[in-house]
Amino acid sequence: MLPAGALFMNLRNFEQEMQQAGNSPKMPVLFLGHGSPMNAIEENIFVKGFRKAAQALPIPQVILCISAHWYTKGTMVTAMEKPPTIHDFGGFPKALFDVQYPAPGDPEFAREIQEIYRPDLQVSLDQHWGLDHGAWSVIKHLYPKAEIPVVQMSIDYTRSAAWHYETARSLQKLRHKGVLIIGSGNIIHNLGLVDFQRIQEIGYGYDWAQEAHQLVNLHLRNGNDKALVEYQQLGKAMQLAVPSPDHYLPLIYTLALRDAQDELSIFNDSLLAGSLSMTSIKLA
Repeated sequence: MLPAGALFMNLRNFEQEMQQAGNSPKMPVLFLGHGSPMNAIEENIFVKGFRKAAQALPIPQVILCISAHWYTKGTMVTAMEKPPTIHDFGGFPKALFDVQYPAPGDPEFAREIQEIYRPDLQVSLDQHWGLDHGAWSVIKHLYPKAEIPVVQMSIDYTRSAAWHYETARSLQKLRHKGVLIIGSGNIIHNLGLVDFQRIQEIGYGYDWAQEAHQLVNLHLRNGNDKALVEYQQLGKAMQLAVPSPDHYLPLIYTLALRDAQDELSIFNDSLLAGSLSMTSIKLA
């Protein structure tokens, strides 16, 4: 019989091997409606919603973020040791430009994504982009100490929603390897129709926005991913809600990672400024 100390070490080594093999507890998946960059520094109901959601999150080994604001030809992942904080906006106060989110990167994890994200697809390792506000303005409320490595993956604008859904499913195994995957965008996002006179009025939405909001939530709760992938077939309200796919596609990534055991919860579920929604979801 092995001595107690040797037995303990064998068990410990076994646990480490199991984790390395991808058998760690399954991580949740998030879609975060990030809204205005000002959510990074304001105190409001949506920021409180992010913090409340964070209380139930495990500590991940790494975060993979698919942000609406990295919209590229082809697929890229950030692969630097220290991704810069990108202030990819204009016309906001200096206090917002002063914000830094110095989370480390994870080049080794970026290379792992290269290997698993569809064998026939060339994923480029990027050394220039960093973390845009779709990533840092919300992740800073989940993990304010910036101690968790963050890697961003871009959205290929040449591909359909159905392609993104099917391809994103290859990332499912990462949920069992300590990876928190976050899609960041806005389900209803029509900046051209924003009512700036009522920009602070939470819950205010045009009739078409209310219709789209109810329709999306119905399909979310019913697990009808097919309808949400084929959103362009859902009528005029959805066409107005999603005039371009950049802010909608991060939702598709989140939904693609759902499995049969997941329960879906919706939070920050409000319309804003007539033509925006802050709806966020958690799958766990």
